[in-house]
Amino acid sequence: MTIGIIGSGAMGAGIAQVLVVAGHPVRLLDQHPGALEKAVAGIEANLRRLVAKGQLAPEAAGAAAARLCPTAYLPDFADCGLVLEAVVEDLAAKQQLFRDVEAVVAAACVLATNTSSLSVASIAAACQRPERFVGLHFFNPAPLMQLVEIVPAVQTRPGLAEEMRALVLGWGKLPVIAQDTPGFIVNRVARPFYGEAIRLLEEGIADAATIDWAMTTLGGFRMGPFALMDFIGHDVNFRVTESVFAGFFFDPRYRPSITQKRLLEAGYFGRKSGRGFYDYAPGAPAPAPRQDETLGYLILYRVLALLINEAVDALALRVASCSDLELAMTRGVNYPHGLLAWADALGPARVLAWLDALYEEYREDRYRASPLLRKMARSNQLFIPLERVAQA
Repeated sequence: MTIGIIGSGAMGAGIAQVLVVAGHPVRLLDQHPGALEKAVAGIEANLRRLVAKGQLAPEAAGAAAARLCPTAYLPDFADCGLVLEAVVEDLAAKQQLFRDVEAVVAAACVLATNTSSLSVASIAAACQRPERFVGLHFFNPAPLMQLVEIVPAVQTRPGLAEEMRALVLGWGKLPVIAQDTPGFIVNRVARPFYGEAIRLLEEGIADAATIDWAMTTLGGFRMGPFALMDFIGHDVNFRVTESVFAGFFFDPRYRPSITQKRLLEAGYFGRKSGRGFYDYAPGAPAPAPRQDETLGYLILYRVLALLINEAVDALALRVASCSDLELAMTRGVNYPHGLLAWADALGPARVLAWLDALYEEYREDRYRASPLLRKMARSNQLFIPLERVAQA
């Protein structure tokens, strides 16, 4: 199947690389001067690196490069079986784009968006055949990140999401299916990892280095929240939080941080700008964490309680299945344990006690426990066996 990709930035080019390596002819479209040339050069350089590392045979790399067809001409998409956009996160721009695409592709062509923050249904609404529309949300960098969130809209025809799951598996990726709700799985469930860490910093409970130390050394996360926000970029991370907050009608659980907003306003985006929560200037000293295990576990369990609660609430509201929630957060974005399995290991009653204590102290809805967590704690049930029963 020939696949068309619109947008040759980092995400579009990364997806194109994945698909040509998987064996698909790919039409990569961009109308910005020089963008296509840069994208093609980057893909070819990445293929050479894979060969040098022994991860791809030279013949396979050559064949993959030959399958890539850059174009600035939309009618070249006429024979595509799937068209995926990876352009700016602007609803009107995406809607107009798909109106134009529908004018050139066949009726059977599947249309997909890589949006991370917009409603899939709202983009599909611009289409004459919205039943063939679906979200395919890759994570950056697409060649390295396993996860792809498949997001059917309310208009998507039955069965299309499962067809996309099979297709994504063929690309060597890890597909999960999520409801079309703000943040889908990962960008919803992970919000407390950032937000509660910043809250701890703002309250003076610990500095960024200590919080990062607690989450990595004691919690097993690959990166601490402040190092990760700096890596992602505050221009990206803050905007996602802002979008999820607005998408949930300003639910306090997702409220953005003024502290992070000030970094964004100052142009302190993180690694890409040389400064964020940490200073990345050459020779800048790395701050030393306070390696106090008592403090560290206080930090870990406070952040973890909110993460677990978010995963439980996503399960309760059928955002995704238990297995897809666990896959998304472990193999998809490398959490040390699935959050529902972690809840089982700690005991739902224990996690509920932490949340209730936080709610009693702060009287803020950001700490309200999911009704499902309260039910599981009361009945002394575990989440993973519950999933097995549901599938039986």
